[in-house]
Amino acid sequence: MAIFEKDFEIGVRHISNANLLSNYGILCLLEDIGCFHSDIVGYGITQTPKTHLSWVLLHWKVSVFKRVPFGAKITVKTWARPSNNISTLRDFEIYDEKQNLICIASSKWVLVNIDSKHITKISNDIIDCYKPEIKSVFDEEDIIKLKEPNNSTLKFSFKVLRKDIDFNEHMHNLNYLSYSYDALPKNIYMNDNINKFEVMYKTSAKLGDIVDCYYSFENGYHYVVMKSDNKLCAIIKFKV
Repeated sequence: MAIFEKDFEIGVRHISNANLLSNYGILCLLEDIGCFHSDIVGYGITQTPKTHLSWVLLHWKVSVFKRVPFGAKITVKTWARPSNNISTLRDFEIYDEKQNLICIASSKWVLVNIDSKHITKISNDIIDCYKPEIKSVFDEEDIIKLKEPNNSTLKFSFKVLRKDIDFNEHMHNLNYLSYSYDALPKNIYMNDNINKFEVMYKTSAKLGDIVDCYYSFENGYHYVVMKSDNKLCAIIKFKV
């Protein structure tokens, strides 16, 4: 089961105001299929009480070629890529009903021991369960870390609430993207053509934390930087 695939139907949580598949909706789909795949090979959410291990996301990189509407049927494919024992990559492809490729994405993960809360080595036994593929959707062999822009402006701050927290007791990774849109200029936020974006996670925001959101436009990219207590939480990079 090197490449795992699953059919989905675009629902309300997947669409934007234009009734088209949104960037948030894309990440929902990728997150879902990644969890399904890990569950099948024995290292998913349902096995965490037994394994005491949980996958933690470090980075998303996404390119969108076409946005399908509400109710559309799609196929999402995913596969693990070779690991360096500290982190591992997972790639994705999304196809429409006519099997046209409409989106590609890559992601980077580490494995955390839920008891110690520390990153743990990804053993060869675990990697072998996923039967990693050499295939990569992007030309780069690895996902390059994002650098914080030189100049940025504080746009707003928010307090992390219970609704923001996931099963790892951190702010859910999709919520960083949601909050980032409030820091973008209105004309960029209203643009349905933000078809290339990345989200890099650094320090997890937790319940009650105050997160400051900064905006910057640099070298043709829109950046939103999130910090809590002056510690970097995430960098989101958009290309319009």
